[in-house]
Amino acid sequence: MAYAESQARPRGGRPRTPDVFDERTHRIARVAVPLVLAVVFGYWAAANQRYGGPITLGNFLLGFLSGIVFFLLYLVLQAVAPKLRRETHAAVWAAFIGSAVGFLVSQSNDSVARCAWLGLIVAAASFIPLFYRYYTREDAEGRRRVT
Repeated sequence: MAYAESQARPRGGRPRTPDVFDERTHRIARVAVPLVLAVVFGYWAAANQRYGGPITLGNFLLGFLSGIVFFLLYLVLQAVAPKLRRETHAAVWAAFIGSAVGFLVSQSNDSVARCAWLGLIVAAASFIPLFYRYYTREDAEGRRRVT
């Protein structure tokens, strides 16, 4: 009777998932994903601000500038956050997500208190899965575990 040969498992005990994309695809995605998110963010901010009215030059500039700021902040976090400890790493990304949501809500003429509360709720809700992700994939100093 023939048995399948067992595959060597890494030190962590879990089999490694295959990386189906090459390095070039990962390099392109590191810029393309934030760019697409920035375009969506800028359009969303402009649409919230005009509140169904006509598109104006000021409205267009708000969307364009908020998209650029979102893109630049995302790239900065993408470069800096992996060097932080896992708690701070998750907190920085959660703060970015919460402030982005708070800004989007503020463009729809809601009260400042509601915008702040929604931003804090979203930041807290996003911190939990982010912390779990970094806790299970990094050591205490923030270095990725080799599995």
